[in-house]
Amino acid sequence: MLRFIIRRLLQGSVVLFLVVVIISSIIYLAPVEPERLTFGQRYDKETLAIKKKELGLDRSLFVQLVFYLRDISPISVHENTPEAKQKYQYFKLVPFGGQALVLKRPYLRESFQSGRSVSAMLFEKLPQTAILAFAAIILGLIIGIILGVISALNHNNWFDNSAVISSVVGISFPSYVSAMVLALIFAYYLGWFEVSGSLIGLDDYGERKIFWKNLILPAIALGIRPIAIITQLTRSAMLDVLSQDYIRTAKAKGLSYYRIVFKHALRNALNPVLTAASGWFAALLAGAFFVENVFNYNGLGQLTVDALLSYDIPLVLGAVLLTACIFVVLNILVDLMYLFLDPRVKVA
Repeated sequence: MLRFIIRRLLQGSVVLFLVVVIISSIIYLAPVEPERLTFGQRYDKETLAIKKKELGLDRSLFVQLVFYLRDISPISVHENTPEAKQKYQYFKLVPFGGQALVLKRPYLRESFQSGRSVSAMLFEKLPQTAILAFAAIILGLIIGIILGVISALNHNNWFDNSAVISSVVGISFPSYVSAMVLALIFAYYLGWFEVSGSLIGLDDYGERKIFWKNLILPAIALGIRPIAIITQLTRSAMLDVLSQDYIRTAKAKGLSYYRIVFKHALRNALNPVLTAASGWFAALLAGAFFVENVFNYNGLGQLTVDALLSYDIPLVLGAVLLTACIFVVLNILVDLMYLFLDPRVKVA
């Protein structure tokens, strides 16, 4: 088990390395000068050159990439000075000369636009996006599994055909299209909800409050595609499991219908569903970017979109890296869950 976890963590580290290399190459090679966007309408060449050097953009792409990888690595080599220790908050392992091998938290640098810590900005917005993604995936799991099981148990009748058609339509609609349709109907025409609303905000008395009503439409818009996919996966898995020999044996032994369906069939049919749910949860964090923009939901997605528009490189890289880390961690957790759900799965 421990070897399996270590191997998966090493594989995840390779994935994160490739993500940083590819995304940073795309961003740094784009024909945009981020240092210009940090100023207003007035600036001169000397000031621009100073700002470019201050941001480290005067170095080659390779050098910038090496320094960024050093900053985000938990084990790296840094200057053995009080200033460096205060900046990186590291624990010194092995000093040598003016350098030291250190242990530290990943340092995502500061935002080009606000000068704030990227880590602080991301983790300030992450809870709102995480709650939105959790609400969407839970909605998808509950409705999708129920519809999939009912469809499988009523194979080829009107309910099954309607569920299949509805799931195909749901998969075909991008989340931002569903968001715009829901906003148009329920916010503009019916007036039941507000299009512009953050989950966490200030009430009339200036106190922080959670506005759960502002979560409903974004969660539904984000959950439509997971509902459709989980419905189809559950239906297919249930049909496959119900045709297995051990199900016929259970029926021959006289076990109750509901015990066969829920204890034997559904439990073994959940593996592909969990795989889809884990992948979709991480994807929902990325897909929430567009939905948050439609509903002005002030989360991680809105922050990343604003960073892209202002070409705030550290903030964009930090957001992408955080999303990739969530993908890696969730995939490892799902692999471990397989061991408890299906005894046939063995750790290699």
